[in-house]
Amino acid sequence: MHGYSFTLVLMLSFLGLTREAGALSVGDEAPRVSSRDQNGAEVLLADVYSRGPTLVYFYPKAGTPGCTAQACSLRDAFPDFSADGIQIIGVSADTVEAQKKFADAQQIPFILLADTDLSVTKSFGVPTIPVLGVPKRQSFLVKDGKIAWIVESAKTGDHAAEVRQALQSLGSGEKS
Repeated sequence: MHGYSFTLVLMLSFLGLTREAGALSVGDEAPRVSSRDQNGAEVLLADVYSRGPTLVYFYPKAGTPGCTAQACSLRDAFPDFSADGIQIIGVSADTVEAQKKFADAQQIPFILLADTDLSVTKSFGVPTIPVLGVPKRQSFLVKDGKIAWIVESAKTGDHAAEVRQALQSLGSGEKS
């Protein structure tokens, strides 16, 4: 039976169906880490959090179909999010240059962090895709410096609607 349990855990882990040991929970203090954005500027997440509710979303690879759909969903809703004081930060293991190319090609108006050493990914407890070593698709809403909402398998094309629904349930961003 012990061997069976180990095999099951190993399979679930490979499929991404278990939580990482360092995974954050709602109510936890949001990580106060930093990384470089698509323009090479250092971004301190604590500074962004201090300006209001913040969506921090992780995606595997800039320019791929799912990641593009997710970023464009958020891009298209960005004026409404911005009007409600919501910041958006995308995070992937891509380089500054790849993030810049992606942001320019898709006209992304928000911060994209180049987490090449996965320090931001690890601080949020986001699992990586086996073999590829890139973050899995997850999103966190940070409100008042704490994790207020987590989605462990964020939608791609409908991510903005998913975030808007979470904000409404939390009492933020009630503008439609």
